[in-house]
Amino acid sequence: MTETLANVAGFIGMACIIFAYAYTTKLERPNPFVQHGVNLAGAVLLTISLLVHMNPASFVLEFFWMAIAIWGLVKAFRARSTGQ
Repeated sequence: MTETLANVAGFIGMACIIFAYAYTTKLERPNPFVQHGVNLAGAVLLTISLLVHMNPASFVLEFFWMAIAIWGLVKAFRARSTGQ
């Protein structure tokens, strides 16, 4: 992956995470699929960029961010399947 493409992925990932945070803050009852799905996409994109521009602390942070987003998506799917 080129350095430019890594930077683009990182900036798009950052925009996803900022959007998800603003979305969650703005709405009374945000859609968890949007909230956690966009967070997951952002964390994946930032992780890709970190493979080129390694920052170990940020790399670990993105794995926690992905785990929390996946957890949120699993909860949302379970709630939807039980009709909650």
